[in-house]
Amino acid sequence: MSFKAFEPSDIVISSDSITSTLWSNSSPKLSIFFTSSTQVASTSGQYYYNVYQTASTESGSAVQFAIAYGNADGSGSLNYNNLVNGSSPTSTIYGQYQDLVLGDENTNFIFGAITSSEFIAISFERARYKESLFLGSLALTLKGQVAASGSITLTDNSNYVSSVVYTNGGMRVFQLISGSQGVKNSSLQTDGYTVSSGSYGWFLPDIGTILLNPKALGAPAASGGLGFAFSGSATASAAPITAPLIPIFTAISGGVSFYINSQETITSDYVFVRPRSSEFNYSENPSFISGSTGEVIYSDFINNPQTYITTVGLYNNNNELLAVAKLSRPLSKDFTSEALIRVKLDF
Repeated sequence: MSFKAFEPSDIVISSDSITSTLWSNSSPKLSIFFTSSTQVASTSGQYYYNVYQTASTESGSAVQFAIAYGNADGSGSLNYNNLVNGSSPTSTIYGQYQDLVLGDENTNFIFGAITSSEFIAISFERARYKESLFLGSLALTLKGQVAASGSITLTDNSNYVSSVVYTNGGMRVFQLISGSQGVKNSSLQTDGYTVSSGSYGWFLPDIGTILLNPKALGAPAASGGLGFAFSGSATASAAPITAPLIPIFTAISGGVSFYINSQETITSDYVFVRPRSSEFNYSENPSFISGSTGEVIYSDFINNPQTYITTVGLYNNNNELLAVAKLSRPLSKDFTSEALIRVKLDF
């Protein structure tokens, strides 16, 4: 077997960013939304609703994302124990996202310049997006609870920031603004925020999550909100468990338009194999040489050998086979020819 060491110029590394659709319908837009009565009625329904692209009982139905409500004071859900006020599913949700996103359980979320002790989380099913959500692709339309509230479309402000902001949890964070697919609507404020309630939330592409700001959505239509009255403001002991999730699901399904794409970086190693004219002209195949004497069987192959390259094996310094590349057809090789074979490794 013949070996040849690669030179630094024989290996080139390339990275390509690939964008793809996120939803199961292979479209960048999801316009029909369903929940599962079974999941909603289960224990997990106290914490979140799974949202499907078709009825959960139909063939091909799959979870697209989940919605949850987090409140630092535990409002919006029943207490685990009536003797321990403020400890409830919504406080658990809030604490989980504090640890995951902020990396500090004593820090609150700041939407724009407004500090909030509550949020609505939209978490995409991990199988839906590749490496991250694609910046500038979001266009989430939310419909108000009453006709007078109208609707609002939200996107991220990635096209309007000069530097990327990272949370203490080590992930990128962008503000949600009024607009569509990365283009802001400045009819209210030049930054796309509400008049007095800050941004509409956070866009967290690296963990496939959107955090909505209830204060912004609860603002009147004249201030850029939808007039939502979330039951999270009620006492924890009295509020229905799922009440905060009902209006936000209704807002998403009523908006009938949720655009979002995913993105991943594909790293490729290009390895250039260069058999020179004097190399790889003899074969160690048993049909090529005599098994007893080691001589070339056919005299014509002594001075004018001819081989056919069919496979390229990539080895490490310990002669351990790491990868195999198969040629589409045998490549003729002799002393009068050279070859250049490009091997692409994706990972």
